[in-house]
Amino acid sequence: MSNIETNINNNQLLRFTTAGSVDDGKSTLIGRLLYDSKSIFEDQLASIESTSQKKGHEGVDLALFTDGLRDEREQGITIDVAYRYFTTPKRKFIIADTPGHMQYTRNMVTGASTANAAIILIDARHGVVEQTKRHSFLASLLQIQHVLVCVNKMDLVQYSETRFNEIVEQFGDVMSKMTIKDVQFIPISALNGDNVVHRSTEMEWFQGAPLLHQLETLHISSDINKTDARFPVQTVLRPQSAEHLDYRGYAGRIESGIFRKGDEVTVLPSGFSSKIKSIDCNETSVEEAFAPMSVAITLEDDIDVSRGDMLVRTANQPMCSQEFDAYLCWMDNKPAQPNAKYTIRHTSNEQKALIKEVVYKMDINKLERNNDDKSILMNDICRVTIRTTKPLMIDEYRDNRYTGSLILIDESTNNTVAAGMIL
Repeated sequence: MSNIETNINNNQLLRFTTAGSVDDGKSTLIGRLLYDSKSIFEDQLASIESTSQKKGHEGVDLALFTDGLRDEREQGITIDVAYRYFTTPKRKFIIADTPGHMQYTRNMVTGASTANAAIILIDARHGVVEQTKRHSFLASLLQIQHVLVCVNKMDLVQYSETRFNEIVEQFGDVMSKMTIKDVQFIPISALNGDNVVHRSTEMEWFQGAPLLHQLETLHISSDINKTDARFPVQTVLRPQSAEHLDYRGYAGRIESGIFRKGDEVTVLPSGFSSKIKSIDCNETSVEEAFAPMSVAITLEDDIDVSRGDMLVRTANQPMCSQEFDAYLCWMDNKPAQPNAKYTIRHTSNEQKALIKEVVYKMDINKLERNNDDKSILMNDICRVTIRTTKPLMIDEYRDNRYTGSLILIDESTNNTVAAGMIL
């Protein structure tokens, strides 16, 4: 195994998001994960126990570990993305607990945009519902490679294997329209802890591992794009010190692929080529670097390179274009204005852009296209054509989540109005 493979595989952080219909038990599930894996601080536990007693609960209300906002605690629902962190001996985790309501689609897109995996909860009593389809579509749209379908509240259907198999079949029909590579099904009871951290004694017919074990052993290193070398330049380093008198380094984060000393690279959008003279990381020169390392790269030739440019391998270049199609998730209260100018941010590049055309909107409840409605309102997902003032160095989102994503910003308010995935 190469040094690169070893380092990538030793990256123990897993980001995952939870999604499902309202009251499917997402917050309770996360609370159970934290509680049973002993990832709760004593003062947090004391506070939750006190709040649970005041609300009249017999035991600990596990949902309160994630429903941190005051409105959420009063209403008993999740209305924002709640991030939680916990660690086991095998892995570190970042959880994004996202809302189940249709009007908070933008919140799920925010929480899922950086996730390696998604947990989709299904109430065993109700089976696959419209919100299940919507969240599955969003997981597919955001190219989340691993989906763990947790059929929750199995205790309310007498831990029925037949009912579990029915839901697996229902979800299979939904997944036939998606592009998710890895789907696993787990029957659980978040309230009672069945198959969450510990194996259930009530469902011995289930031969798979509990949820936590699957999260701990999920193989995500192969999800990283190691083929397309992309290095957006964030700044130019000119120390002007006696030790580094003529040093000119280009600093940034490698978004994908591998760079090695001596590689022939091309600077985009200018198109000039050179070879890598050195790669510096933490004041140490290294022979090779890979995503997501932050480094400074020097070139053998004196080329004009500035923030917003991108270093790529000469034999493997992205598309440079001023016009392209993308899926947009609209996040602003104000609808999109025809031909209005926005600031577009793509990697380290920032320039002006406009929405040239709305191709169609997605009805994410029916998983159908709407070719007639051209308005873009909050939480809408639509395919649009975007025109920029200068070329962007882009890859398709399905190939590279970093060079295939963008955001639009309202120039007057500086609000982020949309997140986009390039097609």
